[in-house]
Amino acid sequence: MIKNILWDFDGVILNSMKIKGDGFVELFQDYDKKLINQLEKYHYNNGGISRFEKIKYFFNEILKQEISNDDVLNLADEFAKIIKKNIFDKANLIDETITFIENNLKIYNFHIVSGAENNELNNLCNYLQINKYFLSINGSPIKKEILISDILSKYNYKVNETVLIGDSINDLKASEKNNIKFYGFNNLDLKKYGNYINTFKGFLF
Repeated sequence: MIKNILWDFDGVILNSMKIKGDGFVELFQDYDKKLINQLEKYHYNNGGISRFEKIKYFFNEILKQEISNDDVLNLADEFAKIIKKNIFDKANLIDETITFIENNLKIYNFHIVSGAENNELNNLCNYLQINKYFLSINGSPIKKEILISDILSKYNYKVNETVLIGDSINDLKASEKNNIKFYGFNNLDLKKYGNYINTFKGFLF
């Protein structure tokens, strides 16, 4: 019996992947367009990975350059400023997800484990007035697999009573590392891995 649901955020609760994809394009607009396209592709294929890791990937793997942690943090701050004008908008909420959460508050324990930057994530959830639905809201730079492990430990949850709902292969991997079930959503490529939610309308575990 499932008692605890851990939620990814981008693409599951909030339609924000394109906003953030466009943010990376603007952040690196002075670079060759073909290189930016490679980062865009990486972004859309790796929804559960933080902006910090994506910035490192752009430099280390695409540009073949080293980048300091300070420079990563500075670019991440600039990225946050770029996306802020579009992401703080209630219209971006995925209605069927929010309805499911609101209808099942007494049945499950809800937590957010996200690749989004932690402070921005919490500010956004407060702004959207959805923070009240979750026992905890945690994001990057701490990796998702560690966030999951910390919740299991802190709340003394049983792994067979806990699931993660996400929209990327990285969410699946984070689930597997913690021996909890994974349910894919909003990414048809995840159907081949097993459990998949086509719609939250009428859905129960």
